[in-house]
Amino acid sequence: MDNIFNINNLFTGDTVPVTLAPMAGASDRTMRLLCREYGADLTVSEMVSAKAIHFGDKKTDTLASITAPERPMAIQLFGSEPEIMAEAAAAMWERYRPEMIDINMGCPVPKVAGNGDGSALMKDPAKAGRVMRAVADAVPCPATAKIRAGWDEKSKNAVEVAKILEANGAALICIHGRTKKQMYAPPVDLDIIADVVKAVNVPVIGNGGIDTPADALHMLEVTGCAGIAVARGACGAPWLFEGIKAALRGQEWEAPCADKRIDVALRHFEMMLCDKGEYTGLREARKQLGWYLHGLRGATSARLKINTSEDPDEVREILNSVREENR
Repeated sequence: MDNIFNINNLFTGDTVPVTLAPMAGASDRTMRLLCREYGADLTVSEMVSAKAIHFGDKKTDTLASITAPERPMAIQLFGSEPEIMAEAAAAMWERYRPEMIDINMGCPVPKVAGNGDGSALMKDPAKAGRVMRAVADAVPCPATAKIRAGWDEKSKNAVEVAKILEANGAALICIHGRTKKQMYAPPVDLDIIADVVKAVNVPVIGNGGIDTPADALHMLEVTGCAGIAVARGACGAPWLFEGIKAALRGQEWEAPCADKRIDVALRHFEMMLCDKGEYTGLREARKQLGWYLHGLRGATSARLKINTSEDPDEVREILNSVREENR
């Protein structure tokens, strides 16, 4: 008999949980592992296509497989056909035993939302409920959902959708306080996150605009949410989880100096090469390394060199040159 993850365990510690939000093309295994090391309480896979699972796409193993240090970890699925979503959820449970299955109802990218998936489900609350029910009934582990404030400013219906999801088996709801039309542009609507918190009885995780420990504390204070999900703020800064945890304990914390940032960037690079091989790892690391260099002297020139380099040793030299320039 499998030990089914108890979602309430996330909320019984001394501080609120701080989780790594799913990000396509960013929150891969290396990022998940580093964020766990710095204190992330939960990680989530990059979004996985339910149809890809249905048709036996081989890339699924790369996106959804789970190693022990990443746990607790949710696998996030996207799709809008209840039967296929249920089939994919059951397959992921049987194959990987994730702590949760999460449903993506928030991705604003046109190629996802344009096909009726992701944030497009915010326009059809009844269908969102059917998808939620199908997945919740298909797996023994908790089924959760990530939503947005709404489709656009005139249709902020997160409260309505959250109630429907809760009624159809959602064990937790994560809400990004922006609409689909906003994409990732400010502001983040903390009031609608607070409204969702008041409207449902399941835990609500707040997401959007968490770039500093102060941002996390502000969201908690304004919304009353049960936890925080960090997304782009952790890109090139996995130590943000450590900072948020310190702030929650009322402790002083300083972000790493340039020297330490380069140390972590180099480690991130080596882990990606190990996990994905030299050819793929180097190319996919370019974006990640660019994030680590943000705000450092020589960053623009270094990014240009890294983005055209085909040699791991050259990339290492470039990063170390930035280190020297910032000492």
